[in-house]
Amino acid sequence: MTLAPYASDPARTRGREFLTDDSGTRGPRSAYQRDRDRIIHSIAFRRLRYKTQVFIAPDGDHYRVRLTHSLEVAQIARVIARILGLDEDLSEALALAHDIGHPPFGHAGEEALDAALHQAGGFDHNANCLRTLMRIETPYCEHDGLNLTWETLEGLAKHNGPVAAPNWALGELDAAYNLELGSYASLEAQVAALSDDIAYDNHDIDDGLRAGFLDLDELLAHPFVVARWREVERRFPGVARSRQLAELIRSQIGFMVNDLIAQTRANLVGIESVCDVRAAGRQLVTFSPDVEEGERAFKRFMYEKLYYHPEQLETARRARAVIAELYAAYSQEPVLMEESWIDGLPRQEPQRSRHIADYIAGMTDRYAIACHARIYGSTPEGLRNV
Repeated sequence: MTLAPYASDPARTRGREFLTDDSGTRGPRSAYQRDRDRIIHSIAFRRLRYKTQVFIAPDGDHYRVRLTHSLEVAQIARVIARILGLDEDLSEALALAHDIGHPPFGHAGEEALDAALHQAGGFDHNANCLRTLMRIETPYCEHDGLNLTWETLEGLAKHNGPVAAPNWALGELDAAYNLELGSYASLEAQVAALSDDIAYDNHDIDDGLRAGFLDLDELLAHPFVVARWREVERRFPGVARSRQLAELIRSQIGFMVNDLIAQTRANLVGIESVCDVRAAGRQLVTFSPDVEEGERAFKRFMYEKLYYHPEQLETARRARAVIAELYAAYSQEPVLMEESWIDGLPRQEPQRSRHIADYIAGMTDRYAIACHARIYGSTPEGLRNV
């Protein structure tokens, strides 16, 4: 496929942090294809199978987790990137990696680690994503990290736009390998970021209904949903409600993707190079103003009805307690950690506290629960609500 002039070209990558001899590279792959493959084969990516998306360690097999969410984001990102003439391998790599920095129990775990590190610079899952991929993962003999291309690292660092005040982790990485944090990232990165929104806006409907936390009548009457729902009812009268709802979610995704493509094409008029993208000083991959406003209103609805549901808030409180207690235990008795992590424990602060947080952040939900039970003698109650 011919790339658009404003696409990231793997043949013109800015390279990698560490120079390596790629003459024996396995198979004819572009630089961004290698990035994607390194991410897929990483331990951190595999661990997403047991990390929270909406519900902590769900008993049901049909609920989404960080891994399935990341795969769904990647599918949407590839479609959009291909239609816009962008490098779909770069968008896919970014989509697959964007949640790798999440600790166990999702945002609840992040809040607990941030509080535990309040005197050591705090904790941020996005910065931890970069830290994991650039320093903590160590599958290569020549260097730490996966040694991903500059474009992939830049896109992950600026997942939510330019970073004016990076925390300690991102600041250290940027000092070692300048990611130009003050500018907007590539179009491929912008596509991956909004594909994330499209995926969880819609797939969380499915999980929220399955768990019984969303009221069906309230959902179907919401202004951002009602037009597609009426169309589904018109086209498929008398069909089982479960099938109609599946059709609704597909319709919502298609509606948002089509709007984003149309608006982005309009935004790209006059943009003729990657340099123009970064010099634009604004997000170029966007929804139309009406859809953007509707999507924000729908997010508020989902926060009120699902993410901030009383049962969810109570589960999050218990999850924060588990992480806080794990951090306290490892701080007081580092010998409770795995041997390889004990051997690398710094003596000085804040490096010591950050090392312990790295260890906890890499855990899956179920491993964190098991470690807590082993240390404190009982399995924490109330962490699973579905």
